[in-house]
Amino acid sequence: MRIAVFRRAHFNAAHRLHRPEWSLEENLEFFGVCANPNYHGHNYELEVKVVGEVNPDTGFLIDLKVLKELIHQHIELRFDHKNLNLDTEAFKTLNPTAENICFVIWQILRDVLDEKYELTVRLYETPRNYVEYPA
Repeated sequence: MRIAVFRRAHFNAAHRLHRPEWSLEENLEFFGVCANPNYHGHNYELEVKVVGEVNPDTGFLIDLKVLKELIHQHIELRFDHKNLNLDTEAFKTLNPTAENICFVIWQILRDVLDEKYELTVRLYETPRNYVEYPA
């Protein structure tokens, strides 16, 4: 039987959207308040979807304790209460848009999750704005 399981997580992080080759005025015009030189923050909500075949011996697709720990160790500890631009390697040169954050999280989890599972990451930057990878 094929099924999907979901795990939600949360992290708080600051970021600044900008292009270093643009002037402050150009960045503010394009990115608005998100280009604030002093950064701004979000309460990110993360939803991880794992799809695959249920193990007939255990009745589980994946042990949710294992998934919880993978998310905690590889995502929450890495990004929670961090300035994404300054404190994380992934965003030292990559603009930390919701799209890019979602994709980076997917890459990290894809590397540590068994290949037998399909993986989708949904990231809520606000209660009304979210992104998902793969689309």
